[in-house]
Amino acid sequence: MKIFYKILVISFLFFGFSCAKSTSEKGDVFTSKIYPASDSENEEGWVLNEEISDEFEGTEIDTSKWFVEGQNGDYYIWKGRAPSQYAPHNVIVENGKLILKTQWEPDYNFAKESYADGAHKDTYGVHEGKPMPVTTAAIVSKKRFLNGYMEIKSKAPHAAMTAAFWAIGFEQELDMYEQLAVPKIAKEGSISNKTNRTAIHDWSPPSTRPTKAFGYDETLPYITSDDFHVYGVEWGQDYLKIYRDGKFIHSFTQDELGTDWVLNNPMEIWVDSEIFKWLGVPHKEELPATFEAEYVRVWQKESDNVLAKARAFYGFEGPILFEESPKPLTMVPENSEANDYQKFWLFSEGSEKYLKITEGHYNSGVESLQFFGYGKNDSLNVDKVLIKTPKGALNLPAGDYTISMKVWLDQGRITDSIHVSLMDPKAYLVFSGLKKIPRKEWVTIEHKISRATASTKGDGMIIEIRKEDLPETKAAKLYIDDIEIKNIK
Repeated sequence: MKIFYKILVISFLFFGFSCAKSTSEKGDVFTSKIYPASDSENEEGWVLNEEISDEFEGTEIDTSKWFVEGQNGDYYIWKGRAPSQYAPHNVIVENGKLILKTQWEPDYNFAKESYADGAHKDTYGVHEGKPMPVTTAAIVSKKRFLNGYMEIKSKAPHAAMTAAFWAIGFEQELDMYEQLAVPKIAKEGSISNKTNRTAIHDWSPPSTRPTKAFGYDETLPYITSDDFHVYGVEWGQDYLKIYRDGKFIHSFTQDELGTDWVLNNPMEIWVDSEIFKWLGVPHKEELPATFEAEYVRVWQKESDNVLAKARAFYGFEGPILFEESPKPLTMVPENSEANDYQKFWLFSEGSEKYLKITEGHYNSGVESLQFFGYGKNDSLNVDKVLIKTPKGALNLPAGDYTISMKVWLDQGRITDSIHVSLMDPKAYLVFSGLKKIPRKEWVTIEHKISRATASTKGDGMIIEIRKEDLPETKAAKLYIDDIEIKNIK
């Protein structure tokens, strides 16, 4: 019996160990035990964002998470970097991997158009007047996210085709990596077969080239197409950290870049393969080649700010997203037009003279809301100036909250109050006593509010500065930034 008991216990422990091990390996359902390679014990408290993360199980791509370029004839933003073109049949999921295939396909019906890429303007399927029938692939996450840790376990194609793991959002781009395992042309600034390139691009208008605001090239101890490796980037509110196989490689901060720090709005993830014509084109004999990934994972940290997902909007950095609406297929990063997917702060008539979202003076990000004030021969020529969110920008359950904002007050005669209204159900707040707070520094002001009922679909926020609260002449400037709403516990 003792021997039987020992065998039973050992068998149980072995079975338990095997199960515990399997939950932490690629291929299982998401569990709290899947942590970043950079933080294997999850000391930072990361939470997996399952809307964007994917283990690539099954037999086809999950189209609830990913937009496949070219599927059903639809292309988002572009058809690829000519002469290669994205083709949906090159997106394959098998054996627990995402496979983006690049092929030589002379019978493919290439788009009869060209794509301008800086000094290069090429036609799809044609290179320098000769056929180059190369098809490749791309997927794009349908959801965006603000700040987090992004990780991929991947292997580049063994051809003159890139492997790219990157992200774009309003006026910004982050290349977590670009790799090219078989470059044909070597020149200054090019990518070698051992390069892992990370870069930030500024797409704010005028988005003239070069758009790169920052770049870092790591020389790897291996060729990028030799084997699978883990590549990670931690995107914080004011910093970026680069990791490889869980090891910290490099970092930089907003303090170093100043207003070149453009990573202030939610981004979507891209995984794709392209031709970099200036580094050479693939030979027919190299193809087919595959860019493979075992997983894409995104982790974020929990926040007590109810507006955390829209924090960029309430920090005056960019649009608020209505992700229940599809992204317009032609919406490039520099697009600042309101549509059903992205909407912006709205100014009342007559407010533009006194209110502006301005760059370069901020508590966080690079922008804030500025009240310009006026001089000795001027006064506010309207009863009030205001800025408001689009309807539906607030979605608060019933409860007790603290609403706060950061303010910067110039010296001089200042308004004593900032008025804030919530739209539906209606609520009215006055942040008063501004004349008593310190000048020329960012100060937090806050107000408590109770809501007996939850937000309707028409809820939002209005910020007002009123003539009745201002001096007749010489009103000082003020700035508002980083509006937050938190539950009162």
